[in-house]
Amino acid sequence: MARYDKADIERRMNGAVESLKGDLSGLRTGRANVSLLDPVVCEVYGAMMPLNQVATVSAPEPRMLSVQVWDKANVTAVEKGIAHANLGLNPMIDGQSVRLPMPDLTEERRKELAKLAGKYAENAKIAIRNVRRDGMEALKDDEKAKEISEDERKRHEDDVQKLTDKYVAETDTAAEAKEKEIMTQ
Repeated sequence: MARYDKADIERRMNGAVESLKGDLSGLRTGRANVSLLDPVVCEVYGAMMPLNQVATVSAPEPRMLSVQVWDKANVTAVEKGIAHANLGLNPMIDGQSVRLPMPDLTEERRKELAKLAGKYAENAKIAIRNVRRDGMEALKDDEKAKEISEDERKRHEDDVQKLTDKYVAETDTAAEAKEKEIMTQ
């Protein structure tokens, strides 16, 4: 049975780009974005839990995030989790919610965030190239097993390379747009 599956390769490459877009949306650009708090984990009920499992995050104002904690006993744990996440935010407890005003970005912090966006993009490209490598190996295995001819292998390798180029270009576009957004906000 043939190991090469173009649809699977495309799905995996698209997954790498979508993951990158998710990572980039979490980078702070001066505007409040609820996905900024996605990496935050809090120690509640004796276990580390993601913030979205203990509270609701909203952006009531363009430069303010509000975290509505479901259980009042967890408010300080949520505050500590946000503080330990190193997001450059200063949590303020307000009853059963935590308010997070968005401070202005310094030029130095903007450059750090732009570098981080580039790093995320590079990781996505590595994932895409790994998928390409898997596809090329599958084609060679199929040729060795006499399931496809050498001409078919070469044609499919061209298809895999075209997919790789397409998704790498998408990665570059997404990263450039985010870097521009970070530097101009």
